[in-house]
Amino acid sequence: MFYVAEACLLDEGLAYSKHSAVISAFNQRFVKTGRVPRELHRDLVRGQELRHGGDYGRRGTVTHAQAEAQVRKAEDFLRLAEELIGGQQR
Repeated sequence: MFYVAEACLLDEGLAYSKHSAVISAFNQRFVKTGRVPRELHRDLVRGQELRHGGDYGRRGTVTHAQAEAQVRKAEDFLRLAEELIGGQQR
């Protein structure tokens, strides 16, 4: 989901070097303007937390059920991003 958010920002000519900056800018640019539902931003933040726990936490920090749920949320996020990026007239 992070890279999808980053792609949305890049499509608008914005680039950031930190994960936290991408998440914050995505919130400012897309959520606060009403282009993206708030719950998808919460999913993005939660996905980042789970990724961090999975990468740096103890083994088993992220459950199979959490991973499956996050994949479903990521699919929704990707569909929305395709509308945001793909739906624009060039």
